[in-house]
Amino acid sequence: MKNDDLGLDTRLAHCGRSPADHSGTVNTPVYRASTILFPNLAALDAKESARLRYGRRGTPTTHALEDAICALEGADKALVTPSGVSAISIILMSYAEPGAHFLVTDSAYGPTRKFCEFTLKKFGIETTYYDPTIGADIETLIRPETKLIWMESPGSQTFEVQDVSAITEVARRRGIVTVIDNTWSGGYFCQPISQGVDISVQAGTKYISGHSDLMLGTIACRESEYDRLREAYLRFGLCVGPDDAFLALRGLRTIGVRMAQHHVNGLEVARWLGEQDEVLRVMHPALPDDPGHTLWQRHFTGASGLFGFVIRAVDRTALARMFDGFTLFGMGSSWGGFESLMVPSNPSVYRTATTWEPGGQTIRIHVGLEHPADLIREIRQGLDRLR
Repeated sequence: MKNDDLGLDTRLAHCGRSPADHSGTVNTPVYRASTILFPNLAALDAKESARLRYGRRGTPTTHALEDAICALEGADKALVTPSGVSAISIILMSYAEPGAHFLVTDSAYGPTRKFCEFTLKKFGIETTYYDPTIGADIETLIRPETKLIWMESPGSQTFEVQDVSAITEVARRRGIVTVIDNTWSGGYFCQPISQGVDISVQAGTKYISGHSDLMLGTIACRESEYDRLREAYLRFGLCVGPDDAFLALRGLRTIGVRMAQHHVNGLEVARWLGEQDEVLRVMHPALPDDPGHTLWQRHFTGASGLFGFVIRAVDRTALARMFDGFTLFGMGSSWGGFESLMVPSNPSVYRTATTWEPGGQTIRIHVGLEHPADLIREIRQGLDRLR
């Protein structure tokens, strides 16, 4: 049976592994390697075309992960990096040249903006931030020197869903490369390359790992963009440790069942939050009354456990009473693991093209794999402590 005829879950169970090549082991082993030996001078002379030539350029373990990322994202090629931020930085640097102009959604992940503002600006690259809901009107912002359009859908912290199809249609017509931060979907609930995007980037630290125990970035792309991305990747000397690659491969095998449960649990908690007097607003695109729901239905097959909500304004002391009493919800950076997290946030500090004035305190929540009834009970107790 052809690979294209198989369902995504089946492909993810079998991609990136070849037991016959590794003494029958089900999983690709951990290859710790720097030096790769060649059997003869002819092989050494031909090393430029060899897939294995030096540990920094990849081992069977990291190559297996890259193959699996291609299967997950529906991509032609993939690269893996030590973190999500390193993957973002490599993409941005790949298209950076003096005088270039980038368009970046105003809802982008904070470090994406900082790289544009503090690093790219030094090299003469100008960034314009745009309203994430702009859609096809992004054409009004394009200049002759525009080289790249950066999307993130749903947006970081505020969860606006972008009209990816409309933006990519404009970009293709104008010869501009498109990139999307696809971390929210884990690559499982959305394959943006099939929707016209050129490059999909993820913090594999999140859902690909799924267990809050490794750092990883992934870049999935069309064949046309690979050489340019790999050149920057090699020049910066990036490589992923084999143990992290192994853990990421193991996480991928269960991403389907995990994401399905995050979807169910997250929606149950989101619906409950929407019914509470203390909650002014819930930002979850899978809810029918969310402004981005129609676009979410078009571009996604499910929802992850990450979303946001806004409570009535309270002082920091009251907020501490709410958060400090949690035992199931942790407070910390990142998300995408099996455990639930909740942190107060202030998206307004990252906005320049739009404003964020929700009328209360914004909170980001990641609903993990615990029983949602237990999580709801703990949130209810936390809201009671606000009083």
